[in-house]
Amino acid sequence: MGAARATRPLVEIRRACRDDMPQLCALLAELFAQEADFTPDVERQRCGLALILDNPDLGRVYCATESDVVIGMVTTLFTISTAEGGLVAWLEDMVVHPDWRRRSIGAHLLNRALAEARMAGCTRITLLTDNDNRQAMRLYARAGFVRSAMVPFRLSLRSESIGGPPPVPLWSEEHSSEGPA
Repeated sequence: MGAARATRPLVEIRRACRDDMPQLCALLAELFAQEADFTPDVERQRCGLALILDNPDLGRVYCATESDVVIGMVTTLFTISTAEGGLVAWLEDMVVHPDWRRRSIGAHLLNRALAEARMAGCTRITLLTDNDNRQAMRLYARAGFVRSAMVPFRLSLRSESIGGPPPVPLWSEEHSSEGPA
């Protein structure tokens, strides 16, 4: 008889559910602690996850689990692109717990998100990553993502962050007597 072989833990990639929320929030805290543009806020993350989990037409949350412990996650959000003439997706919240990195879990999460976006009829998927996250950029490049010539801009619409000049009106009466469409 041969020596006993060490078995690798079975990692499952599945749709997340509300029961996963505390573990998903912990992963988002890990992610937002390392991202330049965001800070962890458990209540905001919980609210955002609830909106997605309760409204699958808006998007999906996928998680990687090992023995019912969530060790990674990714989110896809759906929108319409006039350039594509149909449904497209945004890929967000891609994170694997530090103890589980470098085991292809991120690649498996990404592949599931891409496959599900295709099955939902999406014709394109877009993501943002930090400029210094070389490991993530390599993962996305291996999956076929290419850098876009588009430059992201962000404006918070939360009342506590609004300042500066007044907004430019989106519609004026001089354009039409019927008002905005």
